[in-house]
Amino acid sequence: MKAGLSFIRIIYNIYAFIWFAVFTLIAFPLVIIFSLFGKVSGGNGICNLCKVWADCWYFLLGIRHENIFESPYDPSKTYVFISNHISYLDIPCIFKAIRKQTFRVLAKADLKKVPVFGYIYSRGAVMVDRGSTRNRAQSVRELKKLLKHHVSVFIFPEGTFNETGHPLKSFYDGAFRISIQTGTPLKPLLFLDNFRLMNYRSILSLKPGKSRVIFLDEISPEGYTLTDINLFKEKVFGEMDRKLREYRAAWINSR
Repeated sequence: MKAGLSFIRIIYNIYAFIWFAVFTLIAFPLVIIFSLFGKVSGGNGICNLCKVWADCWYFLLGIRHENIFESPYDPSKTYVFISNHISYLDIPCIFKAIRKQTFRVLAKADLKKVPVFGYIYSRGAVMVDRGSTRNRAQSVRELKKLLKHHVSVFIFPEGTFNETGHPLKSFYDGAFRISIQTGTPLKPLLFLDNFRLMNYRSILSLKPGKSRVIFLDEISPEGYTLTDINLFKEKVFGEMDRKLREYRAAWINSR
C-alpha cells in the first residue's frame, strides 16, 4: 500500500512540475514585454500575470484556496504585508492571497540563478543578498520607492524557512524598519496549510488539498520610532505566534 501511494505521489509531483515549467515558458515572453514599461508599471503587469499563473496551477493541482479575514480588509490601502515562511508553496500562495492590490515580494537573490523562472521572478520582485550590506540597503530603497508609488510590498520577516518546530523563528528588522520610516501599516498573514501541502523537507512532498490564508488585523507603526523597533517587532511576533497556536499550525513541535 505504501509503495503504491509513494508511486502516485511521485507521478503527481512530476505532473505538477511539468505544468509549472509550461506556465513558466508561456509567461517568459510576456514578462519581457512587461519589463519594457519600467519597474512600476511593468512590475505591476508581471504581478498580475503571476496571479493568473497561480490560479491556473492551483486549479490543475487540485489545491483549493481560501482567504479568511479576521477583520475588515481595505484593498485600497498600501501595506507592508508579512507572513510566516514554512514551505516552497509560500511563493505562489502569496499571489492567491493578495488579489486586489499590486505588490512586490522581497526575495532572495539566489533565486535569480534558476533558469527562466529566475529571470521572471527578478523582474517582478525586489531581490536581496542578505550577505551584502550594500545590497540590503539598495533593496530597502527600492521597497520604499514602491510604497511611495502606492505599491504594497511583501516581506518574510523570518528571512528563510522556519525549521525550529516553533510557530515562528526570530524576525529580522527590515519590514518593521520600513513600516516605521514610511508610516505604512503592517498587514500580517498566516499561511496555515502550506507545510502540510508541501513542506520544506522535500520538493517531492507536494499534494492536493485545502490552502487557507488568515488575514490578521493591520498594525499601525504610529507612535513607534526606530529606537522602539524591538518593541514593534515583539508586538507583531507575539500576535502572529498566538494566532498560529490558536489555529494549531501543523508544524508546531513537528521536528
